[in-house]
Amino acid sequence: MEILQLETFLAVATFGGFHRAAEALRISQPAVSARISTLEEELGARLFERDHGKFSLSLAGKALRPHAEQLLRQVAIARQAVHELHPIAGGALPIAASLSICTYLLPEVLKKYRSSHPNIVVSVRSGNSAQVLKMVLDGEVDLGLARSLNHPEVETIQLRDDPLILVGHPGHPAMANRKVTLEELEAIPMISYDRGSSDWTLMNGLFRREGLLPNIVLEVETIEACKRMVLRKLGLAFLPQIAVVEELRRRKLLPLEIVNSEPLRRSLDVIIPRRRPLSRSAQELVAGLREAAQNLSPMIPEGKKKRRN
Repeated sequence: MEILQLETFLAVATFGGFHRAAEALRISQPAVSARISTLEEELGARLFERDHGKFSLSLAGKALRPHAEQLLRQVAIARQAVHELHPIAGGALPIAASLSICTYLLPEVLKKYRSSHPNIVVSVRSGNSAQVLKMVLDGEVDLGLARSLNHPEVETIQLRDDPLILVGHPGHPAMANRKVTLEELEAIPMISYDRGSSDWTLMNGLFRREGLLPNIVLEVETIEACKRMVLRKLGLAFLPQIAVVEELRRRKLLPLEIVNSEPLRRSLDVIIPRRRPLSRSAQELVAGLREAAQNLSPMIPEGKKKRRN
């Protein structure tokens, strides 16, 4: 039983098929099939079931999965132990982060980190979540910071929830009752950002599921530009919680509850390559990110929290 076989098994289990697993692992589909066949021969059991076009784990596959995940975690720990035998006083720490994390979380974290690690040069590359994942997988950066990301070749550490919330200027007419139905929201002018991004897709999906369309009157490229438009009463917008913490605290913006809709849930995540150990300095940066994320202010200002029945 080899590490590559287990990694491939988890990829197939995660993506539900050999073709998608091959794309994720960036190897050929025959290579995926060969690794799984060899693993099944060694174990003497079929790991996947194929029935009427459906692809799922067999009982043996379900039994193997938690042990495979644990073995890969132990391999990473072993690599880290060897790596830490040769610490360096300084060096470079390349990371990648989504634009919202770069803008609203990283500055304070890096300010504190730099004071305790003056010899570490942190280089930050930004992109959307898919681009961050690719940089991690390609070995261009040591770790990535993105939103709601999972992949069999990375370990995902959730820092905190970061839902998309509907916000508006306190003086906007729609804010009079602080509550709205999705049908009422369809008629209210809205501002969107970064067309085609995961946030854009999530927001549009909320309306599409009910056969509705958002009334987008203005499109901009970035979250910050969108927020500034909302602050000028040009419309409402769904924005990441992390982007509006300060405005909510100062009541420059207020959340608007959609009474007949589930929240648009997202999370702030650190993604770490399973096969490359993190340096001690990188681990300490992750610890700083955890602390900063947990210290973010609550979404709803004091005195305006939703009442519980």
